[in-house]
Amino acid sequence: MLEASIERGDVRHKASMLLMDNAVLVLFYEEPMRIGTLAFSTPGLRGGATTSSVLLGGKYLIAARALAERAAALFNRMSLVSLNTRLSEGEALRLYSQLLDKVRGEGKSVDLSREKLEVKDESGHDGQDRGRQG
Repeated sequence: MLEASIERGDVRHKASMLLMDNAVLVLFYEEPMRIGTLAFSTPGLRGGATTSSVLLGGKYLIAARALAERAAALFNRMSLVSLNTRLSEGEALRLYSQLLDKVRGEGKSVDLSREKLEVKDESGHDGQDRGRQG
């Protein structure tokens, strides 16, 4: 996952991007990480216009679609974008467009495979008898 950030006052705005063979996932947020308005876009054929749609959310509809379309055009792949911020929509579009350029050009790679994931089982069983028929 690639990440880039911009600090404005005491708020850190971040972009986290996962580039796949056929798609790009970009999360735009203010710390802490949260899902926001989700927009999906496909790249245009032969450099033509992109197609986009908001899947979930009610705020920042135009900015989320514009960022999804921009990501689809930049990477020539379908894109899924989440936008969660307290900025005004116009300011959010400007700032997060800059972050998209930044993460694309000089994003810092984050290795999530080294993080330890602990799952706490509070059900009282050890999970060893799952799938057994008896």
